[in-house]
Amino acid sequence: MGMAGRLPGRLLLRRENPGRTSFLELFFDLAFIFALTRLSRTLLDDHSLNGGFQVLLMLAALWWVWFVTAWSADWFDPRAPLVVALLLWVMFGGLLMSAAVPTVFENHAMVFAAVYVAIHLGRAAILLPALRGHPLLVRSLRVAIWFAISGVLWVVGAAVAPAREVLWALALVLEYSLARLRWPFPGLGRSTWPDLQVNGRHLSERYQQIFIIAVGELILVAGITYSESGLSRDSTVAFALGFVTAVALARLYLVPAGGRLGARIEAEGPPGSKLTLLAGYLHLVMIAGVLTTSVAMQMTIAAPGGHGMGQLTLAVVGPVLFLIARILLAAVVDGSRPWARLIGVPAIIVGGLATGKLPQLVNGAVVAGVLLLIVLFDAMPGLWRFIRRSGDSDAPDQRRHG
Repeated sequence: MGMAGRLPGRLLLRRENPGRTSFLELFFDLAFIFALTRLSRTLLDDHSLNGGFQVLLMLAALWWVWFVTAWSADWFDPRAPLVVALLLWVMFGGLLMSAAVPTVFENHAMVFAAVYVAIHLGRAAILLPALRGHPLLVRSLRVAIWFAISGVLWVVGAAVAPAREVLWALALVLEYSLARLRWPFPGLGRSTWPDLQVNGRHLSERYQQIFIIAVGELILVAGITYSESGLSRDSTVAFALGFVTAVALARLYLVPAGGRLGARIEAEGPPGSKLTLLAGYLHLVMIAGVLTTSVAMQMTIAAPGGHGMGQLTLAVVGPVLFLIARILLAAVVDGSRPWARLIGVPAIIVGGLATGKLPQLVNGAVVAGVLLLIVLFDAMPGLWRFIRRSGDSDAPDQRRHG
Protein backbone atom coordinates (compact mmCIF):
# COMPACT_ATOMS: atom_id res chain seq x y z
CA MET A 1 0.00 0.00 0.00
CA GLY A 2 1.63 3.21 -1.18
CA MET A 3 5.30 3.82 -0.74
CA ALA A 4 6.82 1.68 1.97
CA GLY A 5 10.17 2.05 3.58
CA ARG A 6 12.07 3.01 6.66
CA LEU A 7 14.69 5.58 7.28
CA PRO A 8 17.22 5.74 10.09
CA GLY A 9 15.51 6.38 13.38
CA ARG A 10 12.32 4.67 12.16
CA LEU A 11 11.06 7.92 10.69
CA LEU A 12 8.62 6.42 8.20
CA LEU A 13 5.63 4.41 9.31
CA ARG A 14 4.99 1.14 7.51
CA ARG A 15 1.86 1.52 5.39
CA GLU A 16 0.49 -1.82 6.58
CA ASN A 17 0.52 -0.42 10.11
CA PRO A 18 -3.10 0.21 11.25
CA GLY A 19 -2.05 3.76 12.14
CA ARG A 20 -3.93 4.24 15.39
CA THR A 21 -3.88 7.76 16.73
CA SER A 22 -0.98 8.27 19.10
CA PHE A 23 -1.08 9.97 22.49
CA LEU A 24 1.10 12.76 21.09
CA GLU A 25 -1.38 13.44 18.29
CA LEU A 26 -4.19 13.73 20.84
CA PHE A 27 -1.98 16.03 22.91
CA PHE A 28 -1.36 18.08 19.76
CA ASP A 29 -5.12 18.51 19.28
CA LEU A 30 -5.35 20.32 22.61
CA ALA A 31 -3.89 23.39 20.92
CA PHE A 32 -6.91 23.48 18.65
CA ILE A 33 -9.24 23.81 21.65
CA PHE A 34 -7.46 27.04 22.59
CA ALA A 35 -7.66 28.22 18.97
CA LEU A 36 -11.42 27.66 18.80
CA THR A 37 -12.08 29.45 22.09
CA ARG A 38 -10.09 32.48 20.88
CA LEU A 39 -11.88 32.48 17.52
CA SER A 40 -15.33 32.23 19.10
CA ARG A 41 -14.50 35.08 21.47
CA THR A 42 -13.31 37.22 18.57
CA LEU A 43 -16.47 36.52 16.57
CA LEU A 44 -18.57 37.27 19.64
CA ASP A 45 -16.90 40.67 19.98
CA ASP A 46 -17.36 41.51 16.29
CA HIS A 47 -19.99 39.50 14.42
CA SER A 48 -20.29 41.95 11.54
CA LEU A 49 -19.74 40.71 8.00
CA ASN A 50 -16.16 41.98 8.06
CA GLY A 51 -15.53 40.47 11.48
CA GLY A 52 -16.90 37.14 10.32
CA PHE A 53 -14.64 37.19 7.25
CA GLN A 54 -11.59 37.90 9.40
CA VAL A 55 -12.43 35.00 11.72
CA LEU A 56 -12.89 32.77 8.68
CA LEU A 57 -9.41 33.67 7.43
CA MET A 58 -7.85 32.85 10.79
CA LEU A 59 -9.83 29.62 11.12
CA ALA A 60 -8.77 28.53 7.61
CA ALA A 61 -5.11 29.21 8.47
CA LEU A 62 -5.27 27.33 11.77
CA TRP A 63 -7.15 24.47 10.14
CA TRP A 64 -4.49 24.22 7.44
CA VAL A 65 -1.82 23.95 10.12
CA TRP A 66 -3.77 21.12 11.75
CA PHE A 67 -4.60 19.36 8.48
CA VAL A 68 -1.11 19.38 6.96
CA THR A 69 0.33 18.19 10.26
CA ALA A 70 -2.27 15.40 10.57
CA TRP A 71 -1.50 14.33 7.01
CA SER A 72 2.24 14.31 7.76
CA ALA A 73 1.74 12.33 10.96
CA ASP A 74 -0.06 9.70 8.90
CA TRP A 75 3.19 9.03 7.04
CA PHE A 76 5.72 9.30 9.85
CA ASP A 77 6.10 7.21 12.96
CA PRO A 78 4.86 9.39 15.86
CA ARG A 79 7.33 7.62 18.17
CA ALA A 80 10.34 8.79 16.20
CA PRO A 81 12.17 11.57 18.10
CA LEU A 82 12.21 13.76 14.99
CA VAL A 83 8.43 13.47 14.58
CA VAL A 84 7.91 14.16 18.29
CA ALA A 85 9.95 17.34 17.88
CA LEU A 86 7.93 18.25 14.77
CA LEU A 87 4.55 17.84 16.49
CA LEU A 88 5.68 19.83 19.52
CA TRP A 89 7.04 22.56 17.25
CA VAL A 90 3.73 22.84 15.39
CA MET A 91 1.75 22.68 18.61
CA PHE A 92 3.69 25.53 20.20
CA GLY A 93 3.37 27.57 17.00
CA GLY A 94 -0.37 26.93 16.93
CA LEU A 95 -0.66 28.18 20.49
CA LEU A 96 1.21 31.38 19.56
CA MET A 97 -1.08 31.93 16.57
CA SER A 98 -4.15 31.32 18.74
CA ALA A 99 -2.95 33.75 21.40
CA ALA A 100 -2.65 36.46 18.74
CA VAL A 101 -6.15 35.83 17.31
CA PRO A 102 -8.07 38.54 19.24
CA THR A 103 -5.69 41.28 18.09
CA VAL A 104 -4.48 39.96 14.72
CA PHE A 105 -6.11 42.79 12.76
CA GLU A 106 -5.00 45.42 15.25
CA ASN A 107 -1.47 44.98 16.58
CA HIS A 108 -0.33 41.39 16.15
CA ALA A 109 -0.76 40.54 12.48
CA MET A 110 2.96 39.92 12.05
CA VAL A 111 3.02 37.48 14.98
CA PHE A 112 0.20 35.44 13.42
CA ALA A 113 1.67 35.50 9.90
CA ALA A 114 5.31 34.95 10.85
CA VAL A 115 4.49 32.01 13.11
CA TYR A 116 2.23 30.50 10.42
CA VAL A 117 5.05 30.65 7.86
CA ALA A 118 7.59 29.41 10.42
CA ILE A 119 5.43 26.39 11.20
CA HIS A 120 5.29 25.26 7.56
CA LEU A 121 8.91 26.06 6.72
CA GLY A 122 10.07 24.64 10.04
CA ARG A 123 8.32 21.38 9.19
CA ALA A 124 10.38 21.24 5.98
CA ALA A 125 13.58 22.15 7.81
CA ILE A 126 13.04 19.23 10.18
CA LEU A 127 12.02 16.62 7.59
CA LEU A 128 14.05 17.37 4.47
CA PRO A 129 17.49 16.52 5.90
CA ALA A 130 16.13 13.26 7.29
CA LEU A 131 14.54 12.34 3.95
CA ARG A 132 17.74 12.73 1.96
CA GLY A 133 17.99 9.90 -0.57
CA HIS A 134 14.34 8.85 -0.16
CA PRO A 135 11.65 9.35 -2.89
CA LEU A 136 9.54 11.34 -0.42
CA LEU A 137 12.18 14.07 -0.45
CA VAL A 138 10.92 15.52 -3.74
CA ARG A 139 7.32 15.55 -2.55
CA SER A 140 8.23 17.37 0.64
CA LEU A 141 10.46 19.78 -1.29
CA ARG A 142 7.61 20.80 -3.62
CA VAL A 143 5.38 21.53 -0.63
CA ALA A 144 8.12 23.54 1.11
CA ILE A 145 8.79 25.69 -1.96
CA TRP A 146 5.14 26.59 -2.33
CA PHE A 147 4.80 27.42 1.34
CA ALA A 148 7.83 29.71 0.98
CA ILE A 149 6.10 31.47 -1.94
CA SER A 150 2.76 31.83 -0.16
CA GLY A 151 4.68 32.94 2.92
CA VAL A 152 5.60 36.14 1.09
CA LEU A 153 1.88 36.94 0.79
CA TRP A 154 1.39 36.28 4.50
CA VAL A 155 4.27 38.51 5.61
CA VAL A 156 3.48 41.34 3.18
CA GLY A 157 -0.17 41.17 4.21
CA ALA A 158 0.83 41.50 7.85
CA ALA A 159 2.97 44.56 7.04
CA VAL A 160 0.45 46.29 4.74
CA ALA A 161 -2.78 46.60 6.70
CA PRO A 162 -5.05 47.88 3.86
CA ALA A 163 -4.25 44.81 1.75
CA ARG A 164 -4.14 42.30 4.61
CA GLU A 165 -7.43 40.49 4.09
CA VAL A 166 -6.96 40.30 0.32
CA LEU A 167 -3.38 38.99 0.47
CA TRP A 168 -4.14 36.46 3.19
CA ALA A 169 -7.22 35.22 1.36
CA LEU A 170 -5.12 34.88 -1.80
CA ALA A 171 -2.46 32.92 0.11
CA LEU A 172 -5.06 30.52 1.51
CA VAL A 173 -6.74 30.00 -1.87
CA LEU A 174 -3.30 29.29 -3.35
CA GLU A 175 -2.38 26.77 -0.65
CA TYR A 176 -5.72 24.94 -0.66
CA SER A 177 -5.74 24.80 -4.47
CA LEU A 178 -2.16 23.57 -4.75
CA ALA A 179 -2.94 20.65 -2.46
CA ARG A 180 -5.74 19.57 -4.81
CA LEU A 181 -3.39 20.02 -7.80
CA ARG A 182 -0.79 17.84 -5.99
CA TRP A 183 1.73 20.64 -5.49
CA PRO A 184 3.06 21.03 -9.07
CA PHE A 185 6.30 22.97 -9.53
CA PRO A 186 8.38 23.62 -12.69
CA GLY A 187 11.27 21.18 -12.95
CA LEU A 188 10.01 19.06 -10.06
CA GLY A 189 6.74 17.88 -11.57
CA ARG A 190 3.81 17.09 -9.31
CA SER A 191 3.11 14.37 -6.77
CA THR A 192 1.20 11.30 -7.89
CA TRP A 193 -1.77 10.07 -5.89
CA PRO A 194 0.26 7.05 -4.68
CA ASP A 195 2.83 9.58 -3.39
CA LEU A 196 0.06 11.15 -1.32
CA GLN A 197 -1.71 7.97 -0.26
CA VAL A 198 -2.78 7.93 3.35
CA ASN A 199 -4.06 5.45 5.89
CA GLY A 200 -7.77 6.15 5.54
CA ARG A 201 -8.78 4.77 8.91
CA HIS A 202 -6.16 6.87 10.68
CA LEU A 203 -7.17 10.13 8.95
CA SER A 204 -10.85 9.35 9.44
CA GLU A 205 -10.24 8.86 13.14
CA ARG A 206 -8.33 12.14 13.28
CA TYR A 207 -11.26 13.96 11.63
CA GLN A 208 -13.69 12.52 14.16
CA GLN A 209 -11.50 13.55 17.06
CA ILE A 210 -11.04 17.12 15.89
CA PHE A 211 -14.77 17.49 15.22
CA ILE A 212 -15.61 16.26 18.71
CA ILE A 213 -13.12 18.83 20.01
CA ALA A 214 -15.06 21.52 18.11
CA VAL A 215 -18.33 20.35 19.69
CA GLY A 216 -16.55 20.24 23.04
CA GLU A 217 -15.61 23.90 22.58
CA LEU A 218 -19.31 24.69 22.08
CA ILE A 219 -20.17 22.96 25.36
CA LEU A 220 -17.22 24.58 27.14
CA VAL A 221 -18.02 28.17 26.22
CA ALA A 222 -21.75 27.60 26.73
CA GLY A 223 -21.01 26.31 30.22
CA ILE A 224 -18.74 29.24 31.04
CA THR A 225 -21.32 31.73 29.76
CA TYR A 226 -24.07 30.05 31.77
CA SER A 227 -21.92 30.01 34.91
CA GLU A 228 -21.44 33.77 34.55
CA SER A 229 -25.10 34.50 33.68
CA GLY A 230 -26.49 34.28 37.22
CA LEU A 231 -28.19 30.93 36.53
CA SER A 232 -31.55 32.54 35.80
CA ARG A 233 -34.48 30.45 34.56
CA ASP A 234 -34.24 31.66 30.98
CA SER A 235 -30.47 31.23 30.91
CA THR A 236 -30.92 27.69 32.22
CA VAL A 237 -33.35 26.93 29.39
CA ALA A 238 -30.93 28.46 26.87
CA PHE A 239 -28.08 26.36 28.27
CA ALA A 240 -30.21 23.22 28.00
CA LEU A 241 -30.97 24.11 24.37
CA GLY A 242 -27.26 24.56 23.76
CA PHE A 243 -26.62 21.08 25.14
CA VAL A 244 -29.35 19.60 22.92
CA THR A 245 -27.82 21.39 19.93
CA ALA A 246 -24.35 20.02 20.72
CA VAL A 247 -25.67 16.46 21.07
CA ALA A 248 -27.62 16.78 17.81
CA LEU A 249 -24.59 18.06 15.89
CA ALA A 250 -22.42 15.22 17.22
CA ARG A 251 -25.08 12.63 16.31
CA LEU A 252 -25.60 14.07 12.84
CA TYR A 253 -21.86 14.03 12.24
CA LEU A 254 -21.28 10.44 13.28
CA VAL A 255 -24.33 8.91 11.55
CA PRO A 256 -24.55 7.64 8.91
CA ALA A 257 -21.26 8.23 7.05
CA GLY A 258 -19.02 9.36 9.88
CA GLY A 259 -17.76 5.87 10.56
CA ARG A 260 -17.50 4.84 6.90
CA LEU A 261 -15.12 7.50 5.62
CA GLY A 262 -11.99 5.51 6.49
CA ALA A 263 -13.25 2.33 4.83
CA ARG A 264 -14.15 4.25 1.68
CA ILE A 265 -10.70 5.87 1.49
CA GLU A 266 -9.07 2.47 1.92
CA ALA A 267 -11.30 0.94 -0.76
CA GLU A 268 -10.38 3.69 -3.23
CA GLY A 269 -6.65 2.92 -2.98
CA PRO A 270 -4.27 5.73 -4.06
CA PRO A 271 -7.12 7.88 -5.52
CA GLY A 272 -8.60 7.84 -2.03
CA SER A 273 -6.23 10.71 -1.26
CA LYS A 274 -8.56 12.95 -3.25
CA LEU A 275 -11.42 11.94 -0.97
CA THR A 276 -9.24 12.57 2.09
CA LEU A 277 -8.48 16.08 0.85
CA LEU A 278 -12.13 16.81 0.03
CA ALA A 279 -13.10 15.56 3.47
CA GLY A 280 -10.57 18.00 4.94
CA TYR A 281 -12.20 20.93 3.11
CA LEU A 282 -15.69 19.83 4.20
CA HIS A 283 -14.57 19.43 7.80
CA LEU A 284 -13.37 23.03 7.73
CA VAL A 285 -16.89 24.10 6.75
CA MET A 286 -18.47 21.88 9.42
CA ILE A 287 -16.18 23.25 12.12
CA ALA A 288 -16.93 26.79 10.94
CA GLY A 289 -20.61 25.92 11.37
CA VAL A 290 -20.07 24.59 14.89
CA LEU A 291 -17.99 27.65 15.81
CA THR A 292 -20.71 29.99 14.55
CA THR A 293 -23.37 28.02 16.43
CA SER A 294 -21.22 28.26 19.55
CA VAL A 295 -21.19 32.05 19.38
CA ALA A 296 -24.96 32.17 18.84
CA MET A 297 -25.43 29.95 21.91
CA GLN A 298 -23.26 32.26 24.01
CA MET A 299 -25.35 35.26 22.98
CA THR A 300 -28.59 33.46 23.75
CA ILE A 301 -27.46 32.25 27.20
CA ALA A 302 -26.12 35.70 28.14
CA ALA A 303 -29.27 37.55 27.01
CA PRO A 304 -32.11 35.07 26.36
CA GLY A 305 -34.73 37.81 26.20
CA GLY A 306 -32.73 40.05 23.89
CA HIS A 307 -33.22 40.75 20.22
CA GLY A 308 -30.55 41.07 17.58
CA MET A 309 -29.94 40.31 13.94
CA GLY A 310 -26.39 39.25 14.79
CA GLN A 311 -27.52 36.35 16.99
CA LEU A 312 -30.24 35.40 14.51
CA THR A 313 -27.79 35.32 11.61
CA LEU A 314 -25.24 33.25 13.52
CA ALA A 315 -27.91 30.87 14.85
CA VAL A 316 -29.09 30.18 11.30
CA VAL A 317 -25.79 30.27 9.40
CA GLY A 318 -23.98 27.92 11.81
CA PRO A 319 -26.29 24.87 11.53
CA VAL A 320 -26.86 25.49 7.82
CA LEU A 321 -23.11 25.46 7.11
CA PHE A 322 -22.73 22.27 9.12
CA LEU A 323 -25.65 20.50 7.45
CA ILE A 324 -24.62 21.43 3.90
CA ALA A 325 -21.05 20.18 4.42
CA ARG A 326 -22.32 17.04 6.16
CA ILE A 327 -24.75 16.30 3.32
CA LEU A 328 -21.92 16.66 0.80
CA LEU A 329 -19.67 14.37 2.85
CA ALA A 330 -22.37 11.69 2.94
CA ALA A 331 -22.82 12.05 -0.82
CA VAL A 332 -19.15 11.50 -1.61
CA VAL A 333 -18.69 8.69 0.93
CA ASP A 334 -21.63 6.46 0.05
CA GLY A 335 -23.80 8.39 -2.42
CA SER A 336 -26.61 8.85 0.13
CA ARG A 337 -29.05 11.75 0.02
CA PRO A 338 -30.44 12.06 3.57
CA TRP A 339 -33.83 13.65 2.95
CA ALA A 340 -34.32 14.82 6.55
CA ARG A 341 -31.15 16.88 6.38
CA LEU A 342 -31.99 18.23 2.95
CA ILE A 343 -35.34 19.44 4.28
CA GLY A 344 -33.70 20.62 7.49
CA VAL A 345 -31.60 23.28 5.73
CA PRO A 346 -34.56 25.36 4.43
CA ALA A 347 -36.48 24.57 7.64
CA ILE A 348 -33.80 26.25 9.76
CA ILE A 349 -33.71 29.25 7.42
CA VAL A 350 -37.50 29.63 7.44
CA GLY A 351 -37.63 29.11 11.20
CA GLY A 352 -34.97 31.77 11.69
CA LEU A 353 -36.83 34.29 9.54
CA ALA A 354 -40.12 33.54 11.29
CA THR A 355 -38.62 34.18 14.75
CA GLY A 356 -36.54 37.19 13.74
CA LYS A 357 -38.52 39.62 15.92
CA LEU A 358 -38.94 37.26 18.87
CA PRO A 359 -36.55 36.84 21.83
CA GLN A 360 -33.28 35.05 21.17
CA LEU A 361 -34.40 32.17 23.38
CA VAL A 362 -37.27 31.40 20.98
CA ASN A 363 -34.93 31.39 18.02
CA GLY A 364 -32.53 29.05 19.81
CA ALA A 365 -35.42 26.72 20.64
CA VAL A 366 -36.53 26.59 17.00
CA VAL A 367 -33.02 25.77 15.74
CA ALA A 368 -32.49 23.11 18.43
CA GLY A 369 -35.95 21.69 17.69
CA VAL A 370 -35.26 21.37 13.96
CA LEU A 371 -31.91 19.67 14.59
CA LEU A 372 -33.56 17.28 17.03
CA LEU A 373 -36.28 16.44 14.49
CA ILE A 374 -33.62 15.70 11.87
CA VAL A 375 -31.95 13.30 14.31
CA LEU A 376 -35.28 11.56 14.98
CA PHE A 377 -36.22 11.27 11.31
CA ASP A 378 -32.72 9.99 10.55
CA ALA A 379 -33.26 7.22 13.08
CA MET A 380 -36.71 6.22 11.78
CA PRO A 381 -35.55 3.81 9.01
CA GLY A 382 -33.45 1.88 11.51
CA LEU A 383 -36.33 1.90 14.00
CA TRP A 384 -38.77 0.53 11.43
CA ARG A 385 -36.30 -2.20 10.44
CA PHE A 386 -35.95 -3.14 14.10
CA ILE A 387 -39.74 -3.30 14.54
CA ARG A 388 -40.15 -5.45 11.41
CA ARG A 389 -37.40 -7.83 12.55
CA SER A 390 -39.01 -8.05 15.97
CA GLY A 391 -42.37 -8.81 14.36
CA ASP A 392 -40.85 -11.50 12.17
CA SER A 393 -39.13 -13.15 15.13
CA ASP A 394 -42.41 -13.16 17.10
CA ALA A 395 -44.45 -14.69 14.27
CA PRO A 396 -43.49 -18.36 14.91
CA ASP A 397 -44.39 -18.01 18.59
CA GLN A 398 -47.75 -16.49 17.67
CA ARG A 399 -48.48 -19.39 15.31
CA ARG A 400 -47.53 -21.90 18.00
CA HIS A 401 -49.85 -20.30 20.54
CA GLY A 402 -52.64 -19.56 18.02
